[in-house]
Amino acid sequence: MNDDKIFIQDFEGNSKKGLIIVDDDSDVIIEQDAPESAPEDSSASSSEETPHPHPHKWRWIALSIFASVVFCFAAYAGWRLYNYYYNIGVPISVTPEENIQKLAAHYKGGKPAITLSSDSILGVALNMYRLENLQAEISLVEPDTTDMSVWMYSRSADHTSTNEYLGSLVMNGKELASDVSRLGYCAMANGNIVLGISRSDKVKDYVEERGGSFFRQFILVSDGVLPAKFQLHGKVERRALARTSDDHLYYIETRHPETLWDFADALREYGFADAIYITGGKCHSFYRTPDGKPHNIGDDTQHPHKKYQKIVPWIIFKAR
Repeated sequence: MNDDKIFIQDFEGNSKKGLIIVDDDSDVIIEQDAPESAPEDSSASSSEETPHPHPHKWRWIALSIFASVVFCFAAYAGWRLYNYYYNIGVPISVTPEENIQKLAAHYKGGKPAITLSSDSILGVALNMYRLENLQAEISLVEPDTTDMSVWMYSRSADHTSTNEYLGSLVMNGKELASDVSRLGYCAMANGNIVLGISRSDKVKDYVEERGGSFFRQFILVSDGVLPAKFQLHGKVERRALARTSDDHLYYIETRHPETLWDFADALREYGFADAIYITGGKCHSFYRTPDGKPHNIGDDTQHPHKKYQKIVPWIIFKAR
């Protein structure tokens, strides 16, 4: 057998050395280097093995997560806002919108009158002054009995020793303080007077735009319900402005020192729908009967210290 060595060219023209063996059976065996395989497409291979999501899919996932986070924050903010303005711990008998309608109502006419009645409710002795056909305003000047236009006057909002008012206060259309920490309010505009319980400033803004007056005080009764707790403690003479369910307005004082809880409970038991606190339980003031005669309220020796003159905001009731 003859061994003949030859060169075989691959398809690209490269020489490759191989061995041809020819035997008697004419079998041919070709021994050569294994052909070089084509380079693999690594990107295609990896793409087939571990396919990646479409890039737009990641964008939608990110946007969905962002939208969910924004929604959660908005829902939480809405919940906080609702609790702040509406979930104040007591039911509300009159909304700010309803009180604005009452302030805008046309006056039907009638003679001014203040009627005094006395009663004892749950052991609390009360003097109750029913106010009819009167309008009111806030003034920093305390009136005297010679001013025949004044039918009654009283303290209203509180102030600190540094002459800062506690609670919102508007006097004749001018805002002197804005503070909703006290949720009860009395509003005066267009010759009308309303009481209400709310953290909203809608009524205050309405009054301010129309040159009226407004002040805030503590809640005593709201829709016939007492608040869970009171800020003032101890026994002293107490006063309040209160409203019946049929919209009769009363100024009320205790004849003896009482706790604020007992005072408020007596007002609720009597049937007042809403009542707000009035500071200055023994402070001197007066009311006038239809014959024009003034009558003292409180202790005529008890007046705010002279250094608070033209600081104390007085609510002054006059004939309409």
